[in-house]
Amino acid sequence: MKKTAPVPEIVNNLAVLRQKRGVSAATLASSIGVSRQTIYAMEAGSYIPNTAVALRLAKALESDVEDLFSLTDDAPPELPVEDVVLLPGSGPLQPGQPVQLCRVDKSLIASPPSPIQWYLPATDAIVTGRKKVQVCHSDAAFPNRLLVAGCDPGISVLAQHVQRAGIELVLAHRNSSQALALLKAGAIHVAGTHLRDESTGESNTPTIGRMFPENSVVVISFAVWEEGVVTATGNPKNIRGIEDLARKGIRMVNREPGAGSRFLLDSHLKRLNIDSKLVSGYEDLAAGHLPAAWRVQTGAADCCIATRAAARLFGLGFIPLVSERYDLAIRSQHLDLPSIQTLLDTLSRSGFRRELESVGGYDTKASGTRIL
Repeated sequence: MKKTAPVPEIVNNLAVLRQKRGVSAATLASSIGVSRQTIYAMEAGSYIPNTAVALRLAKALESDVEDLFSLTDDAPPELPVEDVVLLPGSGPLQPGQPVQLCRVDKSLIASPPSPIQWYLPATDAIVTGRKKVQVCHSDAAFPNRLLVAGCDPGISVLAQHVQRAGIELVLAHRNSSQALALLKAGAIHVAGTHLRDESTGESNTPTIGRMFPENSVVVISFAVWEEGVVTATGNPKNIRGIEDLARKGIRMVNREPGAGSRFLLDSHLKRLNIDSKLVSGYEDLAAGHLPAAWRVQTGAADCCIATRAAARLFGLGFIPLVSERYDLAIRSQHLDLPSIQTLLDTLSRSGFRRELESVGGYDTKASGTRIL
């Protein structure tokens, strides 16, 4: 028996309008700086252009973006929901938890992926001295790699999708403040950030505006996520909000200074006039959304501040506090790199957006939009 769940659909008039203007796919591709195959992929609906590409298309065809792409007014198509067999030994799963599927004979087996990587990582080189490494591969230039620093677990979904286009993301786990500092130092290509300005309520752009010279950095929306209080499954301590963190018998695990989640907690404590010394576990730190949620899942803490995606992955409870943008900050000088263009194009692809929404509860309507 199959059930269905809705996904959005975009009406695509690119092919009709291009032919009406008498422009060949090759000519259009050359005028906007993409390949002819990309034009055909857009016309077939297998590739959704980002905002910059859509604007260039509209200009080249002397039309509005809405003439090329629009949302259908009809009911959207629906994705199938399959009956599966849970891999024995997996333990109980909660609604919203991600699984991987594999057909074994006649059975569709669902196996929950481990949040902890229990295997040796891919290795390019071995450290031989303080600033020396022995390179394991012949291609030491790594031309198709981008170094991305951030704390959003959803970046791994982006990495999987850009890899299909021949681009590899090297992911460095850093909190938002650390990621922006690395971008300022010229040590990375992309910084992921979710620093909310308390005075304006705006995500990221006020902080970036203070840190970087004008027009030196472009900010692209990755997605909108929810942050909140992550609790044990079933919420046995009956935690209802930040005010309960000062209750006796409640122990949290906190994030390190500079993390967006730490800023969020501190702003709520300040608003509620709660001294952080009254919060058990305030000085107990976990470096990331998933490590913090893992501590809750193992029972080492009763709660933490993390994303809905982290709660889903471990099958934990979630009490939302705020919806905010997670953005990607990129040096303007790197925008023309083919690898960066591939990354930006991927943000607008329907397959990437659908997976990110399903796995982490993200809102991807603005993914790929230039914010600054």
